[in-house]
Amino acid sequence: MLPDTAFSLRKGRVLAVECATEACSVALFQDGALIAGEFRQLGRGHAEALVPMIAALPDRGKADAIVTGLGPGSFTGVRIALAAARALALAWGVRAWGYPTLALIAAMARGDEAVDVLAATTGGHGEWFVQGFGADGGALAPLASLAPQDAAAQGIARVAGSQAQALVDLRGSGEARVLWPDARALMQLPDSALTGDLSPLYGRAPDARLPGGLLPTAA
Repeated sequence: MLPDTAFSLRKGRVLAVECATEACSVALFQDGALIAGEFRQLGRGHAEALVPMIAALPDRGKADAIVTGLGPGSFTGVRIALAAARALALAWGVRAWGYPTLALIAAMARGDEAVDVLAATTGGHGEWFVQGFGADGGALAPLASLAPQDAAAQGIARVAGSQAQALVDLRGSGEARVLWPDARALMQLPDSALTGDLSPLYGRAPDARLPGGLLPTAA
């Protein structure tokens, strides 16, 4: 749901950033139309790549609002994107917004079709991040980190994301769309997917712990 101040993706100039997975992408839009963007399949190195990618956009990416993926995915990638969004929002005096990365994957796989989509991406410790989304883009169930066999028990036919083919093969049925989230596809998201709460969506507890066994906080 949109918090406090309503915001539309399709008004004004919007900078989009997505670094939650192995891919890293940026895009600049004006009133919903893509001006420029870049997508790189990096695996690692998001911290070194992201700022130069933004700087290479027209006007060095300067926009009226910044929208970034909140995860789940790589802890490092999520935090890099959030740090960049917060820093640029402060420097430019604009608002930063977030969206669930799996919602973007589902929107990309849905396209113009009114179908449900199960997003399935690489998690940690051999698990997969999974979440179902309806034809309107709304979540059908909470985000979960599941063992592959449990993820394959999800009943939605169309599966999208980095583990889509593996899930469909394991289940023995369905339609796989292997893809990674791309900031250039931001306008496929409904405004209802946006939030002003920039808390990371990690999907599971971090592996790293502070002295005394405490978990790191999402600053």
